[in-house]
Amino acid sequence: MIHAHSGLRWLVLILLILAVFNAFSKIKATSQSNGDKKINLFAMVTYHIQFLIGIALYFTSVKVNHDQGWMKIDIFRFFGMEHVLMMVIAFILITIGHSKSKKSATPNKTIAVFYTIALVLILAGIPWPFREALGGTWF
Repeated sequence: MIHAHSGLRWLVLILLILAVFNAFSKIKATSQSNGDKKINLFAMVTYHIQFLIGIALYFTSVKVNHDQGWMKIDIFRFFGMEHVLMMVIAFILITIGHSKSKKSATPNKTIAVFYTIALVLILAGIPWPFREALGGTWF
């Protein structure tokens, strides 16, 4: 399951980046095309799937350990609190952004704001390979 979660992050990132660039390129538009709506929806759905896999991993992974003193150990603190908190906030932002864009007078601006903030949080919360203390791997 860890490989699915790790590999799916690339699809999530690609779709979110695509949705953000698409929204910024049409930021002043007062409506969205069906293609715009699909990009935003696919980005949200893919992130939701990623999030569900992440929840399953949270309860089964050895990297999440809430024994006494866990906050002092980088890897346990990161996966037990920091990663989860950033991803939950990103989940909320993406969901709210998608919902608000349907009712907004400037839907692309709404997507641009909410999805960009979520993307920044996701990028900050990924255990990248250069974060060796966290055991980051490419897959």
